[in-house]
Amino acid sequence: DHPAELGVSVTEKDRVRIDGRVVSFSADPTQNIRTLIYHKPAGELTTRKDEAGRPTVFDSLPRIKNARWISIGRLDMNTSGLLLVTTDGELAHRLMHPSYEIEREYAVRILGKVDEIVLNNLIEGVELEDGLAKFATIRDAGGQGANHWYHVTVHEGRNREVRRLWESQGLKVSRLIRVSFGPIALPANLRAGRFRDLEQAETAALYAAVGLSAPKTVQKTRRPPTRHGRRAR
Repeated sequence: DHPAELGVSVTEKDRVRIDGRVVSFSADPTQNIRTLIYHKPAGELTTRKDEAGRPTVFDSLPRIKNARWISIGRLDMNTSGLLLVTTDGELAHRLMHPSYEIEREYAVRILGKVDEIVLNNLIEGVELEDGLAKFATIRDAGGQGANHWYHVTVHEGRNREVRRLWESQGLKVSRLIRVSFGPIALPANLRAGRFRDLEQAETAALYAAVGLSAPKTVQKTRRPPTRHGRRAR
């Protein structure tokens, strides 16, 4: 063993120790990049720790070495659906940055009467506490009784934006599900509380959406754990 000096090159064939501990690494850092689709159930927080001990999305994610999960945006506790998590900080940053205008689609169940005036207001724009907000599209998805479903899209990830827009019209959101984020849709067969790795085509599409080259090596899909079956670091 020899002490490292400034400027010394290290390859994957070398064994490196820091404070006596062997450090593993890859010559190609993209080999360690991993992005997951997680089907977030209502009742979980999109935060790493909660002082009250409430469940978080990170409780259900797999353990990883030499990296950490980054949630691409947030879903509030009562919102379910598609949440992307990644180990690629640059990808997460771009997907969340307003300048890229990544489209998010939500299925929303509304309690109350929705007329043409309300729909026009939500498309034209409503002044909220943090500025003008609006839906890019609204699509009637049917329903019976007092509750009715709509699919809406937004191009920003502002805090509780979808709920606040509907509430500004005196309406109540009784259920909210994110069904897509950019080119990635929530898989119909992915149960709440489960995750899976992005497939190669999905990874390529997601990176292309923000002008990045996809990593050459993508982790293979692993069997999803039971809900809250594993804790992430």
